[in-house]
Amino acid sequence: MTVLNEEHPPLEPRERRREQRSWYFYDWANSAFATTVAGVLFAPYLVAVAGDAAIDNRVDVLGLALNPKALPGFITFVSTVLFAVALPVLGAIADRTAYKKHLMAGFAWSGAAAAAGLFFMTEDSWQLGMALFIVANFCFGASTLFNDAILPLISTPDERDGVSSRGWALGYAGGGLLLAVNFVVVSAPGTFGLTEGMAVRISLLSAAIWWAAFTFIPFLGIRNRPPLDVVPAEGGIVRGSFAQLWDTLKELREYPVALTFLIAYLFFNDGIQTVIAQASVYGTEELGFELGTMLGIYLLVQFVAVGGALLFGRLAARMGSKRVILIGLGIWSAIVTVALVLPAGRLVPLIGLGVAIGIVLGGTQALARSYFSLLIPAGKEGEFFSLYHAMDRGTSWIGALVFALVVQATDSYRPAIFALIFFFAVGGLLLARVDTEKGMRDAAAGGAAHPG
Repeated sequence: MTVLNEEHPPLEPRERRREQRSWYFYDWANSAFATTVAGVLFAPYLVAVAGDAAIDNRVDVLGLALNPKALPGFITFVSTVLFAVALPVLGAIADRTAYKKHLMAGFAWSGAAAAAGLFFMTEDSWQLGMALFIVANFCFGASTLFNDAILPLISTPDERDGVSSRGWALGYAGGGLLLAVNFVVVSAPGTFGLTEGMAVRISLLSAAIWWAAFTFIPFLGIRNRPPLDVVPAEGGIVRGSFAQLWDTLKELREYPVALTFLIAYLFFNDGIQTVIAQASVYGTEELGFELGTMLGIYLLVQFVAVGGALLFGRLAARMGSKRVILIGLGIWSAIVTVALVLPAGRLVPLIGLGVAIGIVLGGTQALARSYFSLLIPAGKEGEFFSLYHAMDRGTSWIGALVFALVVQATDSYRPAIFALIFFFAVGGLLLARVDTEKGMRDAAAGGAAHPG
């Protein structure tokens, strides 16, 4: 079978930096949804409005009688199962087209539209809010897949830790900036003539608008490139993408280092994503803090994470990405252990925990992205990053489901959050076995076999 190869023209340093600056702004754009909506406001607001509709502390969801506290975990479970099914196919499609930035922006604007619909979520329509969040969360993950697949195309291998870290840092800065505004609105709604519920709904809407508006910067500033290493297949792009996906899954056996990293990432990222998703509801429901207080803590996390991402990027330049990620996983294990015994109603310990989360949050995620980019062959960025995102969001339902089941059984968030230490421990042990140099040699050999 003939393989079609089209060489990407090498980027001059000035052009490369210009596209990198545009690329950074998608992290700035989508972080509004990740922080204001998914990170802070949606879960506690859903628990509150569903709790108002509950009978005997149970609500009906597709015939299941659920504790309203467990709803955020079960929603994450549903949306990430959708990722597991769809994202590998989307990645294969990305590699067969020249329109990565169009797909990134299209999913971003679709997700922002769904997130805007959360403005209409009240105690009478909390089920609609659940459905809209699932759509928005799916589109968020799909858009980041295409955005991450662009990273290897606009940066050299030795630039990627720095570029990825700066993108995460700018994302936390952007998400934090909007969160600061929403903190004022939600903390003192009466000042603006609003109820607390309306203040939350307006804040959810603001995140959707922010996400949609700033997506125009990378959309206009990044150029599309023709696909590399495309194997012709009959039946159009969808059928061809399924065929190419199957080839990628078989080909992954030729990259055992990348495969080991993906399995390690499945575990430790599952723990990270679950902590992020459940932190605000843990603070309000278990520790007894007001929603405005938790919003302020999350705001603190955002701005500390800016420095954390940059710090981890510099440490990686000296110590190597793998070693720094392992240090981060040790800190994550300490965080969930402290959360098990954190005293309720005590603000200072909560602030300390928030600072610790901020330091490792951006750093571990940024370095994982850039580290994996070193282990994949040229021309397979979309497909391999689709597998990466399948581990990122498509399989993070495992931690969310474990968390929800423990809450359902114990009616407490403490044992649920401590249970996540399993994911950090297993992920760290697997990552320790990854041979970086061999992985890079395997990737280079794969790219040489299909020159671009």
